[in-house]
Amino acid sequence: MKALVTGAAGFIGSHLSERLVEQGVPVTGLDCFTDYYPRERKEQNLAKLRQAPAFTLVESSIADADLAALLDGVTHVFHLAAQAGVRKSWGRDFHVYTVNNVEATQILLEACVGRPIERLVYASSSSIYGDDVPLPMREDARPQPVSPYGVTKLAGEQLCHLYHVNHSVPTVLVRYFTVYGPRQRPDMGFSRFLSAALVDKAVPQFGDGRQTRDFTFVADAVSATLAASTRGKPGAVYNIGGGSRVGLLDVFELIRRITGRPLRIDRIESQRGDMRDTYADTTRARADLGFAPSVTLEQGLRAQYEWMIGEGSSR
Repeated sequence: MKALVTGAAGFIGSHLSERLVEQGVPVTGLDCFTDYYPRERKEQNLAKLRQAPAFTLVESSIADADLAALLDGVTHVFHLAAQAGVRKSWGRDFHVYTVNNVEATQILLEACVGRPIERLVYASSSSIYGDDVPLPMREDARPQPVSPYGVTKLAGEQLCHLYHVNHSVPTVLVRYFTVYGPRQRPDMGFSRFLSAALVDKAVPQFGDGRQTRDFTFVADAVSATLAASTRGKPGAVYNIGGGSRVGLLDVFELIRRITGRPLRIDRIESQRGDMRDTYADTTRARADLGFAPSVTLEQGLRAQYEWMIGEGSSR
């Protein structure tokens, strides 16, 4: 295997790149360091990788990169680069999402046409489902996103489908359900909740707190992504979830127990684009990929908390 990982400086991308390097795979990481959150945090994500001879970082957008050179000899492409964030995808910022999530995906897929790539794994999101599908969510449910971000991720899925059907690009889609753990982006829920608890600030609670999520620890998400690159069926899509549906109020109670701190809650109105519930049916991933989440929510939250008070405390 020789891998190209787009978005290699990001939360999941850096963990995936590390795992590949640990397995002896030469990795080229591509990242354009968008300003969605501070570059310093992404540089810290790369600290271990920069010491690895098998890892090469190319700083460029997908549109500006010399993809012909980057793809030379590559057997596996992991496309994790994207403009993240549901709440910021509205209004004028939508243009940033179409450029980085839709146009960039098309450019990468076009560059893969005719190349002997074994798999191209596209990182999608549970945001593509929306609120009108039965729980647990199955891959064959009708997607109807409720955020512009979800629309762009669904568009990327459709581009993967058409390049597979028309050009035989061996695309495999993984739909992540709320990935968390060490290095989680600062705008994401657990980062915000734990950061607030650490400095005794009020923890933001959007809506009534009864919304639920299927939380997936980053190491489990990486394992599933790697399995998709070798065992995933070209043209298939797989839900990647942590295996349990947990309410926000239960998360707060768990954070109280882990941190040993009383939480002050700041109740805020529900935000546009936030889904009410997510819960993954992972039957297909279990059957095809051998995927089985191994980290419980409490174990994963403790790992993220310990990272934040240790290595991550200065971030």
